[in-house]
Amino acid sequence: MSNRNLPPALELKRITRVFHQGERKLEIFDDLDFILPVGEITALVGPSGSGKSSLLHIAGLLEKPTSGQVWIAGRECTSLDDIARTRIRRHGIGFVYQFHHLLPEFTAEENVILPQLIAGASRTEARRRAQELLDQLGLGDRLDHRPAELSGGEQQRVAIARALANRPLLLLADEPTGNLDPETAMRVHEKFLELIRIEGLAALIATHNVALARAMHRVVHLEKGKLIEELPAPPLHGGGGGDHAA
Repeated sequence: MSNRNLPPALELKRITRVFHQGERKLEIFDDLDFILPVGEITALVGPSGSGKSSLLHIAGLLEKPTSGQVWIAGRECTSLDDIARTRIRRHGIGFVYQFHHLLPEFTAEENVILPQLIAGASRTEARRRAQELLDQLGLGDRLDHRPAELSGGEQQRVAIARALANRPLLLLADEPTGNLDPETAMRVHEKFLELIRIEGLAALIATHNVALARAMHRVVHLEKGKLIEELPAPPLHGGGGGDHAA
């Protein structure tokens, strides 16, 4: 694959993150390393409180690690100032959260247009891109609906389109369907992964959803401050009904 000649979309090198609670020192990560190649979709799993959200925030340049380096597309980003980090987030990284955080006064189309305008796109190009993404996510007939007029699954699909609007190299998602009912979650998952593959993104997706994790290229397990296990995701349609041991 030609992607082998490209630097990783994301590389974490010897990441530590320490919090102090009075006299107590709480170490979240301990010399954590991780590489996410261009075009790969990886599931990030682990017990509640293991630090999945913190790891995504560090990878997305929203937080700085206590020590270690974050590389995005071959560029070391930990030492950059806030303006440079913001620029990389705006153009190179897309975020999807458990809650959609849509702007309630704007339509679905406008919610996807706005980040493109902020990034410097023309209104015509931004509208075309918004319509294309929303149509691919099955929302072509909901463009002029505000969030309150959309279902939970539809709102989250708008949030996914917004995250992809600026054609990022890297997508980070934190329990992207965790607040949806199981049936809606699976429908959104399928659309989500299909669009990530179409766009050719690298994606790191924190999830408790076993079916979603098993549909990705790789699963990494975050426990006790390290990615201590890294396994290929088992096939979605394996024979029999046995459980897979963690």
